[in-house]
Amino acid sequence: MSSAARSVTRTQWAAITAVVLALLFAGTATVASAGRDGGTGTAPVPAADSADAGFARDMAVHHQQAVEMSFIVRDGTDDEEVRRLAYDIANTQANQRGMLLGWLDLWGLPKVQSGQEPMAWMEKSASGSGDHGDMSGMGSMDNMSGMEHGSSGHEVHDGSLMPGMATKTELDQLREARGKQAEILYLQLMTDHHKGGVSMAQGCVELCAAGTEKDLAAGMVAAQRSEMGLMADLLKARGAKPRTG
Repeated sequence: MSSAARSVTRTQWAAITAVVLALLFAGTATVASAGRDGGTGTAPVPAADSADAGFARDMAVHHQQAVEMSFIVRDGTDDEEVRRLAYDIANTQANQRGMLLGWLDLWGLPKVQSGQEPMAWMEKSASGSGDHGDMSGMGSMDNMSGMEHGSSGHEVHDGSLMPGMATKTELDQLREARGKQAEILYLQLMTDHHKGGVSMAQGCVELCAAGTEKDLAAGMVAAQRSEMGLMADLLKARGAKPRTG
């Protein structure tokens, strides 16, 4: 099998994994919610400043940018591998975003929390003293630029609200890029985006109450790590590499 064929096969399997995980969590939402409240139908509603609500709000915003970048690159290249990956990311993250916003509606909570900075819910993780799970591949939070938002270690600038998010300048560069240049920039930006997304999702795994949202977050960690491996291969095939280690 040629290297190109192996790359396509990996693209297809990564896409299938991501979509199956999204459908699995969506399809089992009712069952998982029943398990959370013991089947009584009286599950406690998360507080507006809880990790559950904060993750739903922030990840919905984070996902929206991934969808935007994926549609941008589909207009900037004819490469089928990158276009297929972009479509799969857009489809999966749009579906997950709908679930997150749906939970906020179900809980009767606002989609925007006035007076609360992005990632404030993750400060609990930074202030805690116990084991906060596997953060491999994310690097030390202390080494990330800025400490404006506690554990996120992210300094808001130029429209980049949360870890991994592209700036407005980078989005403009992606819109202007074409062909191989667009492919490489998209893969680099999306790799950074996934790294930030994995960090956020891991935070929910550690801090959210047991239930569907926590399970979805765990699925995001697994699927996005798999896609990062795929994107590293696609970058290598184009003579490039991720911008961060």
